[in-house]
Order: sequence, then structure tokens, then C-alpha cells
Amino acid sequence: MDLPEEEKPGSPAWVVTFADLMSLLMCFFVLLLSFSEIDAMKFKQIAGELSKAFGVQREVPALDTPMGTSPIFERFSPGKPEPTPVDSVRQQTTEQAPQLETLRGQTESEIEKKVEETTQKQIEVSVQALQEVLASELEEGRLQIDQDRKRIIIRVEEKGSFPSGSADMTDAFYDMLDRMAEVLAQLPGEIAIEGHTDDVPISTPRFRSNWDLSAARASSVANALLASQSVEPNRLRVQGYAETRPRATEDTPEARALNRRVEIIVDLSGPAEEYEQRLRELMEKDLQNLTQELELRSGA
Repeated sequence: MDLPEEEKPGSPAWVVTFADLMSLLMCFFVLLLSFSEIDAMKFKQIAGELSKAFGVQREVPALDTPMGTSPIFERFSPGKPEPTPVDSVRQQTTEQAPQLETLRGQTESEIEKKVEETTQKQIEVSVQALQEVLASELEEGRLQIDQDRKRIIIRVEEKGSFPSGSADMTDAFYDMLDRMAEVLAQLPGEIAIEGHTDDVPISTPRFRSNWDLSAARASSVANALLASQSVEPNRLRVQGYAETRPRATEDTPEARALNRRVEIIVDLSGPAEEYEQRLRELMEKDLQNLTQELELRSGA
């Protein structure tokens, strides 16, 4: 009769629990190492798998990217992960129609761009209207029309406008101002008339200095615009700068001729801001209507 074999003692019961604990600790330290150089997309994937494995159900906001440090980092230099924009992670994890936020951001920037472009087009249309009215003077080089941000600068040369050392306008210049007044009356904004001279001193019974001469020429232009009864007086501002704001600094007859001028400046900044504000309100209202329509569709 065969005797039963001697039963060998098995592993203690605590070994299984200890092995599970060691496995969990190893996973924990591996996660600490991965957090030291984290990629947002990979973290979301790992976190999702771990939540399923350990039964953890919680939301991880994409904006609060988990940060971690590890003592291993001092002696270990992991490879640089490819960056993943946080915005794209947010769009994938949010539960409240992420395309609406993207639409708002894109549309608001488009609104500002569209408002600026529309304002510039309006100013360009005004410049073109002046160029058409003053085409002959522009071809002859008697004046220049420039655009500086939200200002229109009409620079009238002294040639053919005022006799030397005088503030009396020629008939051709007076006729040009009469035609110019019709266009200026249709433009909004303040109109500044600035008189400039060269650096050659003047002293006559009528003009004691270049200050008197520059102010008198600017005043003559203002009176001519008012005589047309097209431009309102409260829009005009007259200033004389003498030789303090030269266009050219060379001591030559050509440079001095450039400095002798009258500038008519139409400041459109105030009306342009009001126009931009109204346009922005209309476009934002359209954006709100579009956003509400998208929200209704996403809710449905």
C-alpha cells in the first residue's frame, strides 16, 4: 500500500498581497517619472486607461495640465516629447460644444480685421474723390495728397498759390479752394489749416516775422473755404508754424521752396472711431445670433 506523499508547505498568504502592492508602487513611480516631462495628449490617454483599470471616474480639465517632479530627473534626461497644443486637447475633452469657443475667437479677430479694412476703404474713397477734383493741380505739381493713418493731408506748394512774401491768394488758387470745399464739406472730422515758411527772416510793415506770414496764409485759406459756404466754421482750425516744421533741412533754394507751403489736414480719427464702433456692434450682434443658432443645433 502506497503511502501519501508528504505535503510541502506553500507560500504564505501575505505574498500575494505584497506582490500586488509592489506592482502598484512600481506603476506609481513610473507615472511620477512620466509627469516630469509630460505630453498633454499622451497624459490624457494614460489617465483614461488608468481610470478604467483602477475604477477611478473623474474629469481632468485640459487647462490644468498635471505637473510633477521626480528625484530621478536629476540624473535622467528623457527625450523631448513633441508638444501638443492645449487648445486641441480642450477641444477634444470639453463637453460643451467646443466649436462655439473656436468660432467666437476666430470671428472676433475677423471682426476687428474687417472693421479696420472697411475704415481704410472709406478713407481711400475720400482720397480718390479729392484726387479727381484736383487732378489738374496734382499733374502740375502744385499740391500733394497724402494719407497718414486716419488723416488726409493736402499739401499746397507756394508756387502758383501766394506771391513771395505775401498772404494774398492767386485767382487760380482761390478757384482750386472753391472746388476743394465741396469735397471737404462731405467729409467728417476737423479741418486744420497750417501755414509754413522757410528759414529766411522777413520783416515788412505787414509781417514782422515768419510767424505772422504763416498765420496770415493759413487764415487766407480758411476764409476762402468759408466763402464757399460749404464748410462749417466750427470745423476749421488755423495754425501758423513759421519755419519750425521744415520738410527739408538742406540750405538750398529747392529745400526752402519745399518748406514754403500750406497744409490742409482732415482729421478723420474721431468720426472713424464712431463708425468702427457702430460697425463692430452690428457684426457682434450677427455673431451672437450665429452662436445662439449653433447652440440650439448642438443641444438638439
